[in-house]
Amino acid sequence: MPFTFNPLWKILIDKNMTRENLRVALRFSPSTMAKMSKGQNVSLDVIEKLCKYLNCQPGDLMEYIPD
Repeated sequence: MPFTFNPLWKILIDKNMTRENLRVALRFSPSTMAKMSKGQNVSLDVIEKLCKYLNCQPGDLMEYIPD
């Protein structure tokens, strides 16, 4: 898994939000949140919603980890 969403989780901590708060606010399915937790692929629609909601860029949400 070359990507991690650890930067997103740090943003949530800074905003005093839980993953569940985010999931409910953006109407993400539990499986979408699980994919992000595992560093699996999510759609660009998911990334776009996150960026709009958190007022950030995709690079603020995820990090590339080379093999």
